[in-house]
Amino acid sequence: MAEKNEETPQVDRPDAGPPDQGAGPDAPPSNLNEEVETAASQEGAGETTTEAPEQAAAKPKAAPKGGPTRREKLEAKRAERQAARGRRKPRTPEEREAERRERRAEVAKQRRAYRQKVKAKKAEASKAAPPREADHAPEHGPGRAKVRQGVVVSEKGDKTITVAIDMVRRHKRYHKIMRSTVKLYAHDERNDAHEGDTVRVQECRPMSRSKRWRLVEVLERAK
Repeated sequence: MAEKNEETPQVDRPDAGPPDQGAGPDAPPSNLNEEVETAASQEGAGETTTEAPEQAAAKPKAAPKGGPTRREKLEAKRAERQAARGRRKPRTPEEREAERRERRAEVAKQRRAYRQKVKAKKAEASKAAPPREADHAPEHGPGRAKVRQGVVVSEKGDKTITVAIDMVRRHKRYHKIMRSTVKLYAHDERNDAHEGDTVRVQECRPMSRSKRWRLVEVLERAK
């Protein structure tokens, strides 16, 4: 029994304060005042934190700068249209058709005015621009007349010469050099060209069943 009643050894704690001298079993601990002060400070901090959001919510929001927003303007216009529609009297189908025709006529009038204005601008621009040279010969018709150069091989016909044009080209797929000769019948009004002459001919209107060319000039005489 004596071993069970032995006192428990005391452990030295650095954070513990001095032992209470003369304190009974009902006496409060020595650090009671410190605990009370800590609780009071925590309660004060909690009150400040709870009051902060309430004060922030109580502050009025700043009004938007620059007047009403775009959405507000659209809503106001929509309200005006609805109010006007409510004040409008009921119409018959004939009245609606008449209004539709009037609206179409007004749009068509605006379109015609715009087109006339565009045409007037184009006319002024064309007048201010210099005259354009004709791209075709009068005897050939629309388009630019073709011009070829060749050698005269015959002059037996009256006012008619036969011009041979040698062409050299490469085949697109096989790349072989291909030579060919084309003969043209040209109109020579003055019988100026002779065999062996190098001449230039130009496309023209049909002069006969086979003549579609005429002599322009003789580039080189035969030697």
